[in-house]
Amino acid sequence: MSAMLNAGRTRAALRTSARVSGELLLVLVAAAVVLWMLGRMWSVVWPLIIGLLLTTLTWPPTRFLRRRGLAPALAASLVTVLFLLVAAGTVALIAVPVASESGELADGVVEGVQRLREWAAGPPLNIDDAQITGAFDTATARIQDSAGAIATTAVTGVSTVLNGVVTAVLALFLMFFFLKDGPRFLPWLGRQLPGRLATDVPAVATRCWDVLGSFVRSQALVGLLDAVFIGLGLWLLDVPLVLPLAVLTFVSAFVPIVGALFAGFVAVLIALVSNGLTDALLVLAVIIVVQQLEGNVFQPMIQSRGLGLHAAVVLLAVTLGGALSGIVGSLLAVPVAALIAVVWNYLREQLSDPPLAPRADGSSV
Repeated sequence: MSAMLNAGRTRAALRTSARVSGELLLVLVAAAVVLWMLGRMWSVVWPLIIGLLLTTLTWPPTRFLRRRGLAPALAASLVTVLFLLVAAGTVALIAVPVASESGELADGVVEGVQRLREWAAGPPLNIDDAQITGAFDTATARIQDSAGAIATTAVTGVSTVLNGVVTAVLALFLMFFFLKDGPRFLPWLGRQLPGRLATDVPAVATRCWDVLGSFVRSQALVGLLDAVFIGLGLWLLDVPLVLPLAVLTFVSAFVPIVGALFAGFVAVLIALVSNGLTDALLVLAVIIVVQQLEGNVFQPMIQSRGLGLHAAVVLLAVTLGGALSGIVGSLLAVPVAALIAVVWNYLREQLSDPPLAPRADGSSV
C-alpha cells in the first residue's frame, strides 16, 4: 500500500515554493530595472567601462611612478602620454609596412582577379567575358537602384565612427582621472555610505578591481598567443607583412569574434594576392586551428585560472553574452560573469556561520 501525502507538509512546501518564487520574481524585476537604466545611460556607461578597462592596463606603471615619489597628476599624465605613443606606434607598425607594400599588393589583386576570370572561363564553369560583363552591368544597375539605401547606410556608418571617436576620447580622459584620483575614490565612497555599506561596498569594489585587472591581463596573454602562432605560420609560408599581421592579430584579440574574423580575413587576402590560392588556403587552415585552440583551450583555461571561473562557465558566458548583445555582449560577458562571482562569494562569506573553534581534545565546539 502506497504512502499517503501529508497535508501539512504539502501546504508548507507550497507556501515555501510560493514565497521563494515571489522573492525570486522581485529580484528579477529589480535586475530588469537596473539593466533598463543602464541601457538608457549607455552613452555614459560604455565610455566608463572602456576607461576602467584601460585603467587596469595602465595602473601598474602609474603605481610604480607614484611609489618613486612622482605626484599623482604627473604620473597619470606621463602614463597617458606613453599609452597614446604606444597606440600610435602600433597603428604605425601596421600602416607603414602596408603602405610600402601597397603597390605590390595592388598588382597582386589585379593578377588575382585576372586568374579568377581565366579559371571561370575554363571548365567546368565555361563563363565567357560577355557573361561576366553582363553580370557586372546587372550588379551596377542594382547598386544604382539602391543608391538611397547605400547613402543611408553610409551616413549611419559615419555616425557610428563619430560616436566611436567621442567614446574613445571620453574613455581616455576618464582613464587619466582614474589614474590620478583612483586611490582616493574608495575612502571617499566609504565616508558617504551608512552602516555596514561603508565597509562592504569598498571591499567588493576592491575585489572587482582585481578581477578586472586579471581579465585584461589574461586577454592580453591570449592575444599574444594568437599573434605568435599565427605569425609563425605566416612566416613559415613566406607571407609578406608578417609583423603587421601579427600586431593586428594581437590588437584584434581584445574584440571578440569580429576582431578575429577581421584579422584572419586580412591575412588570407594578403596571402592570396601575394602567394596564390594554395598558400591562402594554408593560412586559412592555420588561422582556423589557432582560433579553435584559443576559443576552446587557451582562453577558457587562462581566464578561468585568472578570474576564478570554470572554463565551461567562460564558454557559456561568451555564448550567452553574444546572443543577448552581440559583440559588446561577447566583450563584456566574461568580466561581468567574474564580477557576479565576486559579489556572490562575498555575500556567501558574510552570510555563512563562522567556523567552529577546535577544542583542546581536537573536536569542534
